[in-house]
Amino acid sequence: MFAQRTKLTRSLAFLTAASFALVACGSEDSSESAPASSSAAAVEQQSATPRLALSYDGGILVLDAESLEQVADLPIDGFIRLNSADNGRNVFVSESDGFRVLDMGTWTRQHGDHGHYYTTTPALTDMTFGGEEPGHVVPHDSRIALFTDGTGQVDIVEPAELLRGNPASTSFTLPEPHHGVAVFREDGTVVVTVGNEESRSGIAILDPERKEIVRNDQCPGVHGEAAGAGGVLAFGCEDGLLIVNGNDIRKVESPDEYGRIGNQAGSEESPIILGDYKSDPDAELERPTRFSLTDTRTGQLRLVDLGTSYSFRSIERGPGGSAVILGTDGALHVFDADTAAKTATIPAIGAWTEPDEWQSPMPNVVVQEGIAYVSDPAAKKIVAVDLNKNEKVGEADLPHETIELAAVTG
Repeated sequence: MFAQRTKLTRSLAFLTAASFALVACGSEDSSESAPASSSAAAVEQQSATPRLALSYDGGILVLDAESLEQVADLPIDGFIRLNSADNGRNVFVSESDGFRVLDMGTWTRQHGDHGHYYTTTPALTDMTFGGEEPGHVVPHDSRIALFTDGTGQVDIVEPAELLRGNPASTSFTLPEPHHGVAVFREDGTVVVTVGNEESRSGIAILDPERKEIVRNDQCPGVHGEAAGAGGVLAFGCEDGLLIVNGNDIRKVESPDEYGRIGNQAGSEESPIILGDYKSDPDAELERPTRFSLTDTRTGQLRLVDLGTSYSFRSIERGPGGSAVILGTDGALHVFDADTAAKTATIPAIGAWTEPDEWQSPMPNVVVQEGIAYVSDPAAKKIVAVDLNKNEKVGEADLPHETIELAAVTG
């Protein structure tokens, strides 16, 4: 049984921090209401203003994604994680006691056949979800699933409502807390991991009333998820992947007895799932040099030699569903996901070594609108690489060694 509840909350802090200006288009008169700002007025821009958020020990830097200039430095205590809310404006900040919403201060208001673009000062809001030990954040099918490891609670959030400062959400609690993940689907079903504090064994599909439809327990150590073309989902195992198509769950076996694919990256443009690949069960920290490409249509799993090591923060998807991997040699390695052929090697940052502790500063890569943003904590830099031109197009110094990176389109 799954305990379920619905909540609807309002955040006055968000309404104060955000300003959605009402702008008349020609002779049109808009009747939309908009939250007012008492602290920072909105400024209309000529085009959308994408921004980046980078965490560091003590706060969050917000940068203009085009100029790489610093927009804000927001102090915050403790180790935090960052995940885009997939609505163009917000980022989820994982703190010790739950998920908090960051207003990146950039957004687009659609007005008929065109849009108006605004910016304001970024601000941490009082909108929060979940509880102790917040885990994975998964945007999918116009909802975001937030998984709280410490309680087993799953919050389903509407990203469009966050833009209005009115975060509608529903939540339910799994029978046992664990380090898990959940994915909402457009038919109202939710795919969740199955496990407890000691182990994780697979996944279950829950109907809109959160009753179990089907489960698969053939995925030891289940971790991570990715979505491919056609809404097909993949979940990583210590010996392969589980592929979910509708209510059908299919196991894809790794070629090694222990072949862990714990981190994945998907693309709506590709049926191929990019994953890491670790094959040493005794390693305290394995630094892999091979990665995986799995065809969700056929179940074919292909291992590819990168020629250098990489970390769990290194895998991304590029234009056309290409596979993008940041190697410890400092280069972005780009592959055709269908053929596994390398199409480009682009120098980005200096050579680096994955730290022993995953919470320590290390390079990140995030791709947004064809630009790969790569952080370089050791050099205190951020670089931008155009994946369509295969060249570096921007670089900026940072005041801190950064840890995580997220992007919004504005």
